Amino acid sequence: MSPDPDLAAYWPSPWPGEDGGPRRLQVPGSTTVVPSITAESTVDVLSRTDPMITMVVVRDPGQVYLLRTTFGDDAVSIVERIDPSTLEVLERSVDLAGGPMWPGSMAVHANGSLYVVFGNHAHRLSPDLELLASVELPRNRPYNGFIILPDGTLVTKDFAGSRPMTPVAPEERHPCELVALDPDTLAILDTCELVEPSIARLSSIGSDVYVVGDTSLLRASWRGGHLAPDAGFRATYRTMEGQTYGWDCVLTLGAAWFLDDGDGNINFDGSFLGKGISTAPLHLVRVDLETGAVSLTDICGLPGGLIANPPLIDPDRRIAVGFDSGNGIMAAFDIGDDGTLTPRWTRTQNHASHLLLLSDSGVIISGDHSRDRMIEQVVAIDIATGEELVRADTEGPLQSAVFPALGHDGTVYWCSMSTVNRVRFS
Repeated sequence: MSPDPDLAAYWPSPWPGEDGGPRRLQVPGSTTVVPSITAESTVDVLSRTDPMITMVVVRDPGQVYLLRTTFGDDAVSIVERIDPSTLEVLERSVDLAGGPMWPGSMAVHANGSLYVVFGNHAHRLSPDLELLASVELPRNRPYNGFIILPDGTLVTKDFAGSRPMTPVAPEERHPCELVALDPDTLAILDTCELVEPSIARLSSIGSDVYVVGDTSLLRASWRGGHLAPDAGFRATYRTMEGQTYGWDCVLTLGAAWFLDDGDGNINFDGSFLGKGISTAPLHLVRVDLETGAVSLTDICGLPGGLIANPPLIDPDRRIAVGFDSGNGIMAAFDIGDDGTLTPRWTRTQNHASHLLLLSDSGVIISGDHSRDRMIEQVVAIDIATGEELVRADTEGPLQSAVFPALGHDGTVYWCSMSTVNRVRFS
């Protein structure tokens, strides 16, 4: 596998940051042991429950880090180095200054340090979790994640959406501001206000940063130490009555891919099923990165759709997988040479989180939440056929809306806001 230039400033590990890297391909970032999963596979799951778990990142073998937080407007974040097998805490950071709670982000930089963005603060930590630097970010809002550009610069932005007990009406959303941070000191290098609010997390290719605004896909560039909006690129995707905003985008095959109808996520009650408020059907949105042309493809054609996360795009097999968590449907499409989508398979499955693709074998690791049992299962699916290969219960009562990860030995770490699960296939 040739090195991914967009991972140049990430630590060379299977999972150095959310979604495996800034293009959000949701595949391992470097060579690792990939589990072989078939319909005859067995699954071993070990679960640990703690409040407000967000994600796992992986550094060197044996270095598995867990990000979790507290709740409220004065929340703090905590990083733990955990045992890869038992999930026990081996080392713990101090409580890291945060702010208004919304799931943040963590990544391992090529310089060896860990970085955390949560609330309106960013922090740099050593591998043994010593606090090296901190900065308070400009706005008193949550900053929902960050990306690392190839020159090592961190870029983050504020979150414009509603939070539990803190609803924000559409007319009260403020345009988002990108913030570039120096990786050594976390000094603010530059800021750049865009023309729209944004609820989604950032994505990037090279030094181009993509932002799913609440009506359009926007682009900004990092050049010569400055952030600059691309005034010639604004791809409007909200074009129909009852359609609501999109979430994070995947960048591949010359396009940005994301899902719309994201409004209503604060109705989460342990599950997104039946909680959507959009009256237009939920779409897989494709935006051509050269022309800005937009196309919309229905996931299931039903009203009441809801998502809070990105689709999965397999560029090698040219298959796109989307989902509608409000209606409990997953669907796959063949991607034509011109970007057109043709239905491939559909299945009933109550999935909501980011996905994980084992690209060599074409297996998707996904979730399926049972409202009746209040249990989430981990489910392995063949991306080509939609066939379910194997599933297993976790001990997590909440539907995951956050991030999985893959370890050096092929262990899957499946996170929900209540539970981290160590999942091994054999």
